[in-house]
Amino acid sequence: MTTVDMAASPTRPSALAGYEDWPAYAAKHRFAAELTAGPPEARQLADTLGVPAVIPDIEYTVLAESEHDGVITSHLQWQLGFGPATSAWFVRPARATGPQPGLLALHCHGGIKAYGAERLVRFEHNPEDNDGGISAAVASGFSSLALPPLDVRAKLYGGRALATWLARHGFAVLAHDAFMWGSRRFELDPLPWRTANAVNGRKALWREAGVELSVAEHYDAAAASHEETVAKAATLIGTTVAGTVAHDDLAALGVLASLPGVDRDRLGCLGFSGGGGRAMVLGALSPLIRSYVVTCMMTTFESLLPSYLDAHSWLLHSPGLAGLGDWPDLAIRSTAEKVLVQYALDDPLFPERGMRDAHQHLVEGMPARYTGSFWQEPHVFTRAMQDEAAAFLTSALQPRPTTATHAPDPARTAS
Repeated sequence: MTTVDMAASPTRPSALAGYEDWPAYAAKHRFAAELTAGPPEARQLADTLGVPAVIPDIEYTVLAESEHDGVITSHLQWQLGFGPATSAWFVRPARATGPQPGLLALHCHGGIKAYGAERLVRFEHNPEDNDGGISAAVASGFSSLALPPLDVRAKLYGGRALATWLARHGFAVLAHDAFMWGSRRFELDPLPWRTANAVNGRKALWREAGVELSVAEHYDAAAASHEETVAKAATLIGTTVAGTVAHDDLAALGVLASLPGVDRDRLGCLGFSGGGGRAMVLGALSPLIRSYVVTCMMTTFESLLPSYLDAHSWLLHSPGLAGLGDWPDLAIRSTAEKVLVQYALDDPLFPERGMRDAHQHLVEGMPARYTGSFWQEPHVFTRAMQDEAAAFLTSALQPRPTTATHAPDPARTAS
């Protein structure tokens, strides 16, 4: 929408298109402390972030299913009560015998909101060989889904489809679109006026540079500016961006626990970048999470001032969060038995001092539960880091030992 279009329009377009029902839902579903079934620290965090209560017993629909490369990939969908329906992909070993440990694979922010969890899933017909943007999903029975540009997978994940790779290693993995991403994105056509003003300036620069963007890239540019508007709306209705994302993640965790072939006593999660922050918040909110991995998303709040503020989204900058402690204190609040944090020392989004201070804070705050590893890498989740994460979760999510009980031996029982 140009400035001329805005001047000619008799009404302002919705700033929450697709989510006009969000305020009413948030007002009706204030976080109920009893839903956490956890310690007071979890309820306090939920209140601070304004996490809306999750509708219990969410029903999901299986839209399509495909078996390839030793895994079964199911396209799921469920409705959360506000905004568009959630798309998710459940990937599990094809030849599994007995229940498998369940993982939520939490997609990163990446500045890419046109799609979400697809970046973590490999679809049939070997889409890794495509040149990005060609939909192999149609051929594999996944409706008209458009696959993400595969360069983000190559750039950030070592070329691996993380959820599919983890399923090949014995996990039952659910990857879902979070609030603001993919199927849960906002409708930005027409653009809200403030967002349009920001995007129009960028379009002028693109034209001057001779840059032509795809439809998805245009959407991502608009969504980057629109996140400020979403954060404002969240404040007005008593929640936060991170709190509403956590709502979606808690709902997905409930779905994962209900899926066939998942051992609900062995649940974990992992994520890179913004996904790592989501993993830490989820671990602090839900006692169902036994173990989790945070990759490239750990520092201290102090270290972000003044130079690193603009490096991060509203997932990290939640109003009121600092009142509960520092960022690593979220991990200390969790009841998870084992936590791995992976630091990338060449990460341009975090100063090394902040990462090392956070590491020391965790060593002192949860010595028996915490493991930290340092990598001489930029802001990436390399294959070697993924290997370490998978090995860590495999060990942490072993079946709990059973305590056998035996009837007393009459010969050894006093009469």
